[in-house]
Amino acid sequence: MKNFILSILLIAALAGILQLFLPWWIIAPVAFVVALLIKQSGWMAFASGFLAIFLLWVAYAFTLSSANDNILANKVAVLLKAITQGSTIGLYLFTGLIGGLTGGFGALTGSQVAGLK
Repeated sequence: MKNFILSILLIAALAGILQLFLPWWIIAPVAFVVALLIKQSGWMAFASGFLAIFLLWVAYAFTLSSANDNILANKVAVLLKAITQGSTIGLYLFTGLIGGLTGGFGALTGSQVAGLK
């Protein structure tokens, strides 16, 4: 459990900092490297990568959207009505899902490579 929480914190912190300067997909290599260094089972690595990036992206989307009273988020949520049901909360969750899957699969890959040694 200690490795799981440490992994979540490291992935979220490193990805949050590096995304300020690098492209969005830096989350996958960050999750890969953290899972490579912190030994966990495949499911735990995926869960830690998914949860770290999901929470990071939902919090970041909420923070950015709150700065302009959700004007843009409301319009995007209406455009993606089939996915978000027209709600900004649905948009935040969808955003987190995309990032979470990317981070989760990056961490799973790192865990599997670490097991090959």
